[in-house]
Amino acid sequence: MPLWLVVELTYKCPLKCPWCSNPVEFERYRNELSTEEWKTVLRDGRKLGALQLGFTGGEPMLRRDLEELVEEADRLGYYTNLITSGVGLTVDRLRALKAAGLKQVQLSLQAPDRQLNEALVGLDVFDHKIAIAHAIKAEGLPMVLNIPISRYNIERTKEFIELAEDLGVEYVEFANLQYYNWALLNRAELLPTREQIERSERLVQEARQRLGKKLTIYFVVPDYYDDRPKACMNGWGAIHLTIAPDGTALPCQEARLIETIDFPNVRERDLAWIWRESPAFQTFRGDSWMKDPCRSCPEKERDFGGCRCQAFLLTGDAANTDPVCAKSPNRSIIDKLVGCAKHEKPDGSNRLIMRDIRKRQSHADVE
Repeated sequence: MPLWLVVELTYKCPLKCPWCSNPVEFERYRNELSTEEWKTVLRDGRKLGALQLGFTGGEPMLRRDLEELVEEADRLGYYTNLITSGVGLTVDRLRALKAAGLKQVQLSLQAPDRQLNEALVGLDVFDHKIAIAHAIKAEGLPMVLNIPISRYNIERTKEFIELAEDLGVEYVEFANLQYYNWALLNRAELLPTREQIERSERLVQEARQRLGKKLTIYFVVPDYYDDRPKACMNGWGAIHLTIAPDGTALPCQEARLIETIDFPNVRERDLAWIWRESPAFQTFRGDSWMKDPCRSCPEKERDFGGCRCQAFLLTGDAANTDPVCAKSPNRSIIDKLVGCAKHEKPDGSNRLIMRDIRKRQSHADVE
């Protein structure tokens, strides 16, 4: 059953993060579901057994009906999680969301200081993010501080941890970027070196030993630096279901990348049929679709052949073994990418393509 339901309420967002997971051509998907259509999705998701619910985007705070949707989700029995940049979140709205039944907030932070944060997101919002983090804790809501890690901020690991301690958050997630959509466009600039990853992870381990249960720290290693693929979403169409702003149903937030699959829409088919019977969700369920080396691999029930989106992006065939795997005949693609990771510290000469459909060909200096 789809235990995890993620609803991408909108692709709109005031930030211009150059690693955004939204489609590069996000303006193509303007026809957002209405309040009542989202409520139908929430009801149908509960009937299928969904328990965890993530409100995300884009920036979900841009939806004026967010409080109404949270209230409906709470009534239905979901554990509700708001995934936000904090932009648009005020103390009054935070209290309204809590009153509506919101259970947890995941707040993103891109740098431990104002200057770098502004350079990475394109807006001066650092002070607001810190103020909202304090407000979340003042309201007694559990909070995850989500830190998207790239070459530009990985050397600030210790500062991030100290800031998290000061804020009093329960969870920190160092989410090393996964390279899809906008992050894929900027991969050459964003990908850290192996040495940087190892150094950052050592600092995390030291902090874990020092802080114990006071602060839980997750460290998500980028796929490229492993020799076995992650069990992506615990398998295709196994426990995770994403509904995009226009109602497209996806087995993960990046699945639109696979151009060879026609994904169903909740405006056209009911959610039960989509989850249980649609060809899109059946495509990579189980292991009958697998080629060798996955088909004969004793680890196939553990990693499910890895990420289908990554296989498609890097090899052109979503049914191929994820090239991260050392057993993949395409592993050389990953080795080449890792070998090209830049060792020098980013400076004013480096450029990133910021999230802005009208300015995809322009670049912004990042210091």
